[in-house]
Amino acid sequence: MEGNKEILRWKGFWSVFGGHEPPSATTPRKSIWKKNKTTLWYYPAKKKKFQTPLFLVYSLVNQPFILDLSPNISLIEAFVDEGYDVYLIDFGIPRYEDKDITLDNYIVGFIKKGVQKALTHSKAKDITVMGFCLGGTLAAIYTAIATEPIKNLILTVTPIDFSTVPAYDKWALALRNEKIDFDEFIDTIGLIPANFIEAGVRLVTAPVYFSHYLSLLNRGYEKHYVDKWILFNKWTSGHIPFPGATLKQLVNDLGKHNKLVTGELKINNQTVDLRNIKSNLLVVASDFDQLVPKEQTYPIVELASSEDKKYELLPSGHTGLTAKKGLPIYLKEWLPSRSNPI
Repeated sequence: MEGNKEILRWKGFWSVFGGHEPPSATTPRKSIWKKNKTTLWYYPAKKKKFQTPLFLVYSLVNQPFILDLSPNISLIEAFVDEGYDVYLIDFGIPRYEDKDITLDNYIVGFIKKGVQKALTHSKAKDITVMGFCLGGTLAAIYTAIATEPIKNLILTVTPIDFSTVPAYDKWALALRNEKIDFDEFIDTIGLIPANFIEAGVRLVTAPVYFSHYLSLLNRGYEKHYVDKWILFNKWTSGHIPFPGATLKQLVNDLGKHNKLVTGELKINNQTVDLRNIKSNLLVVASDFDQLVPKEQTYPIVELASSEDKKYELLPSGHTGLTAKKGLPIYLKEWLPSRSNPI
């Protein structure tokens, strides 16, 4: 028995180098709107129980298939199983011709238009907007200026206050003191390559990155674990290029001047004031997050004017909130009563 287990362990370990890739993004969906490389995906509820649909906004540095990683390990699948209609805005993979896409374009041209399309398609009176990481920052900015009926805003490991940074603190200080300027560098490159993005993330989280292989070797005899490891590793190493025009705005307006917290950020000449957010608010943070520390996530709880707001701090890391089986307990307890049950 022990010998067979060892054989299976090493067979599972080496299988990840043989091109085997389990299916991902398997929850039934259809495209209902496209603009440039952006697609709005619709995932119908298996048995609809709520009138208020969900609109998901993922980060700009990875592809969003982590939200539908594989059967039984999918946040989107869990939502549709629970009776929610789900819409996902997928920004696609930028190419060099997209280098001039701005933060304004993402907020107004893609997210706002996507929410409008989702409301029209669903015939719903209101909608829940849920953002993840930097996608949560975009979701918060959008909600602060939205004219659409946003009933709930859910932010997961979302940076809001950039006065605290988890790494590159000397660079951040030099940027704020105007001793360095990244604009010329960003303008020269235009589109920030994916390997630049991955290197930046690795420097914060794991400069020497091999422990995931040890985990794989330890549980290589479990096929479901190996399959999940392959897909998760594909996602963690699957960073995508970043439009330089958007990065300049993020570096200067948020990183340098912290305008989202001070209320000085402007999108399409409209002031982004987080006090305008009146939606029911759920902010979810991780106690051991190296990329987005909890200090960056909390200030929106104090700034938003929402009467119904909750801050949930979980004992996990940055990516531990999405690749799970079933709906997390904090969502099962908070969301149903705020989603207009049928």
